[in-house]
Amino acid sequence: MSSLSGIGGRLYRGETSIDFIGLRRRWYAFSGIIIIISAVVLGTQGLHLGIEFKGGSEFSITKVGSTVEEGRAAISKAGVTGESVVQKVGNDRLRIQTGALASFETVKASLAESFGVNVDDIDTQIIGPSWGKEITKKALYGLIGFILVVMLFLTVAFESKMAIAAIIATIHDVFITVGIYALVGFDVTPATVIGFLTILGYSLYDTVVVFDKVRENTKSITSTGKITYSAAANLAVNQTLVRSFNTSLIALLPVGSILFVGAGLLGAGTLKDLSLALFVGLATGTYSSIFIATPILAQLREREPAMRALTKRVAQHAPGAVTLEAKGGLNSANSGSEAKTSWSRGPRNQPKRKGR
Repeated sequence: MSSLSGIGGRLYRGETSIDFIGLRRRWYAFSGIIIIISAVVLGTQGLHLGIEFKGGSEFSITKVGSTVEEGRAAISKAGVTGESVVQKVGNDRLRIQTGALASFETVKASLAESFGVNVDDIDTQIIGPSWGKEITKKALYGLIGFILVVMLFLTVAFESKMAIAAIIATIHDVFITVGIYALVGFDVTPATVIGFLTILGYSLYDTVVVFDKVRENTKSITSTGKITYSAAANLAVNQTLVRSFNTSLIALLPVGSILFVGAGLLGAGTLKDLSLALFVGLATGTYSSIFIATPILAQLREREPAMRALTKRVAQHAPGAVTLEAKGGLNSANSGSEAKTSWSRGPRNQPKRKGR
């Protein structure tokens, strides 16, 4: 931990620097590959929607020593055709989800006979397709409304270009998470939607922390003229790097415990749906705030005429300053007269010798 804090101190002071902005093409290429893979998986496999969204029937049966194979055999014996999902919940409980059934009571009686339990001991739930469509519509409305409200808030609190960069990074996170969901084949349930909204909030939180530091570093950048916008933004990422890593690690540890212990060992389906979205979303949110959001913001701002003029002015006063400032950060820009001595002082500023 002491070595990590030492690295964080050197990154914050600009003594050590990672060129996140200069290597943005690599990050874009990596994210592009992941997004293409997610799009292919979504196009071929699609999402496995739970019965809450597409409608269907659910049976919960409690029997000591019951297995998933017994549940599938009982469903087949009951004459259920089409897609069905059989899950083990805990040690002695099975959850069977099917599509819409023509004879619900007949299937329920057949399952009770197959497992040797009373009909009244089987917990059932029926969701019609119209109710499922309504839930799907409300979930989409919630996601769209969340994005619009966040964009409005970021525009008011920061600036429009920061809002655009943050929303692009957020959509990047959701798309990758959805692709991984399609790849592993987990059911999309209301708990999944809650997880998506949670990772949206966390991703934006991490991005706002970095953007706040960017705004602090670039507050009077055009008046000083000693560092480019990209270099100042790169310094902000380095200064918040250790904080983002620590925050993400602390958040991922309990979520990982829920995913691998709660869902893997205990077999809790709802925990599995929620924890996978949280685990993947937290990791991608941290990645996007550092490698996607800030480079996009720097690109958008560098296209402004004032920032182009600033870049030319910095290059004229100190050749190679763009690269040097990206490595050294704002320390050289804020060092006052010491920074000027490298290019401002000429021979005429040297003390004159007295004649003999």
